[in-house]
Amino acid sequence: MLESLSLDGTSVVITGGGTGLGRAMVRDMARAGANLVIAGRRTGPIEEAAAEAISLGVDATSVATDVTDSAQVANLMQTCLDRFGKIDVLLNNAGAVSDNVRKPIWEHTDEEWDRIMRVNLTGAFYCAREVSQTMVTQEHGKIINVASGFGLRGGREIYMYCCSKGGMIQLSRVLSFNLARYGITANTIVPGFVPTGATDTMAASLPRGGEFLPNGKLGKPADFGPLAVYLASAASDYMTGEMFIADGGGLAAGITPTGHAPVIALEA
Repeated sequence: MLESLSLDGTSVVITGGGTGLGRAMVRDMARAGANLVIAGRRTGPIEEAAAEAISLGVDATSVATDVTDSAQVANLMQTCLDRFGKIDVLLNNAGAVSDNVRKPIWEHTDEEWDRIMRVNLTGAFYCAREVSQTMVTQEHGKIINVASGFGLRGGREIYMYCCSKGGMIQLSRVLSFNLARYGITANTIVPGFVPTGATDTMAASLPRGGEFLPNGKLGKPADFGPLAVYLASAASDYMTGEMFIADGGGLAAGITPTGHAPVIALEA
C-alpha cells in the first residue's frame, strides 16, 4: 500500500513553491522521491527551495515565472520537459495573498480586480492549458489546484480573493470532467487559515487563534505537504474533481470572525 504513495521518478511542476504552503509541499514531495521544477516570481526563495530538494536526494531546479504571462508559463513547462522528459504533476499554488486590498466594493479599481484574478485564477488556467496536451499524449497526469476556504464562503471586503479561489475550485471540476478520459485527474486542496507572512494584510478577516475552530488550533504549512504527496501519487488515481478540505473543521462546524462589530454593545 505504501508503494502507491511513492513519487520516485515523478516529475512535478509547482508554482509558488518558494514560501509558505508551497515550500512545505516541495519539501514533502522531495522526501517522497519527486523531481521538481519550482516556479515563483522571486528568485531567492525558489532557488533555496530547489537547493533543499536537492539536499533530500532528488533533482530540482527553479524557474523565475510570472504565471500571468503565458509565454513565461510555456517556458516553465518546456524547462520541465527538457530536464525530465515528462510532466507528471502540475501543482498550481501561486497566489496573490499579500496583494489583496481590503475596502468596500465601490472603491475597487479595474486594475486591482484584474491583477488578483490574473495571478490567482488566470495563471492557473494558463498552466493547466499549457500542460494539458503533454499529459494527454502521456495518457496520464495530475493537476492539483490550491484554493481556500474563502472560495466557499464570504470574507470581509476581500472580493477578488474569494472570487478567484472559488474559481480555482470550479477550474478543477471542469478540468476533471473533460480530461478524465485521457487518464488525467484534477483535484483541489482547500486550506483553512494558515498564518504566513503573506496573510498579514488579511488579518482583520482572519482568526488570530484557534479558539474559533473545532480542533482548537490554526493550520501550519507542514499540514499540507502529505496531502500534496497523496494527490500527486498513484494512491489518488481514482479521485478527480474533488475538494480536499484541511481547515481544522472550520467549514464543517466552526465560527469564523466576520471582522464586523455591532454598532452598540449587546446587553444580556
